[in-house]
Amino acid sequence: MLKAVIFDVDGTLIDTNDLHAAAWVEAFRHFGIEVPYEDVRRQMGKGGDQLMPVFLDPAVLERDGEKIETFRTDLFKREYLSKARAFPQVRALFERVKSAGQTSVLATSGKREEVDRHMTTAEITDLVDESTTSEDAESSKPKPDIFQSALKRIAPITADEAIVVGDTPYDAEAAGKAGLRTIGLLCGGFSEEDLRGAGCIAIYADPAALLRDYDRSPLAAD
Repeated sequence: MLKAVIFDVDGTLIDTNDLHAAAWVEAFRHFGIEVPYEDVRRQMGKGGDQLMPVFLDPAVLERDGEKIETFRTDLFKREYLSKARAFPQVRALFERVKSAGQTSVLATSGKREEVDRHMTTAEITDLVDESTTSEDAESSKPKPDIFQSALKRIAPITADEAIVVGDTPYDAEAAGKAGLRTIGLLCGGFSEEDLRGAGCIAIYADPAALLRDYDRSPLAAD
């Protein structure tokens, strides 16, 4: 029986992937590093510890990585966070999970302050049972740390009794390494091919589509 649904946040529940990509491009540019927006956009779903090495050589990463990450975090909170909007029917989806007697968990590479703001934006603060953020993991997705932390929070529920809902290949890769299955959502901007290639067992357009098909989806309790 499915006992827990573990949700990614950015790009899954909240429409932020474009905003995060823009903030990264601006932060890199502030430090004299020009990176195409499209290239950064393909890395959404990763935390800074996994994203920056894609674009920075080791010496620059060692010298400026922490400063770039701090600048980007402050920039996102100051200029972009207020623009974030929840996808349609997010609260209704969480209400459906609750009515099924399942535990709702957030597991994200985002910062705690951002996640708290997103829960308020989506009006789900009262429906979230547990949450893990970048502060709860040594490494971000596609490493499995965040999902492993989530599983510890909901023990004795096991990986076989839980499922992840995410929007990027990195969600599915990280979940798979933690022994979890993943439902993929297209609203984060990745293709069905990308998501299935990373291991997603089912694909839906967005939270509203998943809600409409809940009883026929992998979320339906056995």
